[in-house]
Amino acid sequence: MKDKNLPNDIQSKSVEELTDLATNIIENLENKKNLENSVEEYQMLIKLNNLIEKKFQKNSKQISEHTKDKIKLILQNKNGKKTK
Repeated sequence: MKDKNLPNDIQSKSVEELTDLATNIIENLENKKNLENSVEEYQMLIKLNNLIEKKFQKNSKQISEHTKDKIKLILQNKNGKKTK
């Protein structure tokens, strides 16, 4: 069950959109009385969860790198002002 099996339109969605989609699947599953026929929905939910996790980790890494770059720039500017 790799996220590669997901359609491209789902893979291109944001974390928020994927979370909304997962929430809708969960609500549909909660409203069903017979869950035996819901294997595909559970599998889709697992795939979505994996994709959300990967996108979240990627976004978190980008934010961390961006923050480090800003801190370096601030420190460089601060050190540059002291030498003048």
